[in-house]
Amino acid sequence: MKAKIHKILSDGQPRKARELALLLSVEPTSVNQVLYRHTNIFSKGDDHRWTLAAPSEVVIEFQNTEWLECDQFEDALCSVESPLESSAAVVVLRLQPDTKVMLDAIARLLALCNQLVVVGKTVVLDLSGCKNTSSYLDRLGFYEHLMPEVQVLPQRPVSSRAAAYRGQSNRLVELAAISVDEPDEDIPDRLQQVLEQQYENNTPVGLHTILTELFSNVHEHSQSKLPGFAALQLYKGRKPHIRTVFSDSGKGILATIKPALTKTLRTELGAEMDGMSPDLGIALIERLFTKGGISRFRKGGRGLGLRNTGRFADKFDGSITVRQDTYEVNIHFGGDDYESWSRTGLHKLDGTHICVKFGLTRWLKPR
Repeated sequence: MKAKIHKILSDGQPRKARELALLLSVEPTSVNQVLYRHTNIFSKGDDHRWTLAAPSEVVIEFQNTEWLECDQFEDALCSVESPLESSAAVVVLRLQPDTKVMLDAIARLLALCNQLVVVGKTVVLDLSGCKNTSSYLDRLGFYEHLMPEVQVLPQRPVSSRAAAYRGQSNRLVELAAISVDEPDEDIPDRLQQVLEQQYENNTPVGLHTILTELFSNVHEHSQSKLPGFAALQLYKGRKPHIRTVFSDSGKGILATIKPALTKTLRTELGAEMDGMSPDLGIALIERLFTKGGISRFRKGGRGLGLRNTGRFADKFDGSITVRQDTYEVNIHFGGDDYESWSRTGLHKLDGTHICVKFGLTRWLKPR
């Protein structure tokens, strides 16, 4: 009977015990016995109507995999109620033993943890059984940017390996904070220095343009007190590539640009859709990286930087992923054309989280 009552109340409509009994064709006494026996599941209001009790915690269990990619990260979030919007006071994020996490998934994990703290949640990051991953996160500088209120299991590192070895790797650029008020303008140069070491002879033209534009995008569109961040990681293997992330927890591209959209652009984007719909956001992001011409500043010549980012990404067999609000857009460049696809129905994550992948098959130096 408990499961049947739960199913009825899952529609969100409060009901008295006698209403439930009528729907179940049983005596009200039987329903009351179940309700009062499971007050962790059912909650009675002052009007004697019952609802589903608010969960005390949300537990996000990431799947057992060797490498945790963004798709799997989002799958785990979608398997529970939205942690940022849940009434639960505690959110637990748990990695399975020996799971390694890709850089762009790390960026989303870091942003989510910090945003949860800001909205008043108790956050537990459970890395028990992930000693090597925790060590990598330490080397990346993850704990330096993770808000101190986040409880890390089994424990946070006592000292920072990122601080001890910063700038000493030719495969990694540690997480660097991007302050909205006082941005560190050297960050694109540090990213480029590591990238240049992976290419034969001269670095392909346009590399610095990509890095500078994405860096600028964070403090132009963020408008958040939480600093954004950037990082880079080289991955070897059958398909060697570099991932560079630029992430912020602000308003997002759509929210900052939408007020400046002209009537013509609104029509081109299908902006007859009101509000902040995912469809409008997806169309806007695709337009920004493939055609440009849109800026929150009503000035000529603006809005071409992200288009150039997309154009130059093509030279690197590149792809761009943009995640914001409840959707993400993937754009893969090849030849003179591109293909894009999107995913909607994700759980809320504030800000804009960009990952650019640089293919290295044609460029990587022989070792």
